[in-house]
Amino acid sequence: MTAESLPTRRFAAFLFDMDGTLISSIASAERAWTRWAEGHGLDAASLLPTIHGVRSVDTIRRLGLPGVDPAAEAAAITRAEIADVGDISEIPGARAFLRALPPARWAIVTSAPRELALRRLDAAAMPVPALLIAAEDIGQGKPAPDCFLLAAERLGVAASDCLVFEDAPAGIRAGEAAGAEIVVVTAIHHAPIATRHATIPDYCALTVDAAPDGLRILSAI
Repeated sequence: MTAESLPTRRFAAFLFDMDGTLISSIASAERAWTRWAEGHGLDAASLLPTIHGVRSVDTIRRLGLPGVDPAAEAAAITRAEIADVGDISEIPGARAFLRALPPARWAIVTSAPRELALRRLDAAAMPVPALLIAAEDIGQGKPAPDCFLLAAERLGVAASDCLVFEDAPAGIRAGEAAGAEIVVVTAIHHAPIATRHATIPDYCALTVDAAPDGLRILSAI
């Protein structure tokens, strides 16, 4: 599916992943994780494909490293990422698209800790939403649906009446499990993604029609 097959119905709210969906931060994240992997004698090339779209603490827990405190190690990686935001930038068109949305009708739902999320949004000169769901706000990270369900609840809408913008497989599965409709952003993908959902390369061709009965995306493509 492509931008030509974007959903045409109205939604109560839009829910956005952050990294890879609104901003490009992959280089910063991979630099921090590469240093961490090398410090623990791990193969960074094998590890890096597994880190995107999920909470750092969950990635480290899955590794099952003896004598390693996942929470402490994740905090160290977060500090390294906070210090390394020089090349973080917006996904083309994302800033203007967000600014066109009614503030009470959208949220960011990210696997990043709140401090890191705010740092990256500032580095990319992105608007900060009234509602930001971060890693520490939920018990189970993506691909569990908890984060999207919580965002919908706090916006006072049903998750099934939300449109989720995502880029990573874990986030896509989380949106599906929440019952939301999904658009996949492919800006940072190096190869075509196999998905049943509509895809967009960026936000440059999109506008939003905001009405009392909901939000609808329009495409110039």
